[in-house]
Amino acid sequence: MDGRNLNALSGLYPLMMSIAVLAVLALSWGGVTVLRRGDRQRGVLMLLCALVILGNVLIWAV
Repeated sequence: MDGRNLNALSGLYPLMMSIAVLAVLALSWGGVTVLRRGDRQRGVLMLLCALVILGNVLIWAV
């Protein structure tokens, strides 16, 4: 597979999007849970990571 032929990746696109959305959900839930336990730095970092991945998903979906 060379860089010019991306048709081979078209079957993986829905899988990658699904994994990314699941990662957003898991990071959001984990971030809120960690924030409630009192570890502010890790909770905020997890939520920021979820926002970055969500932004990537929104860009890929367009």
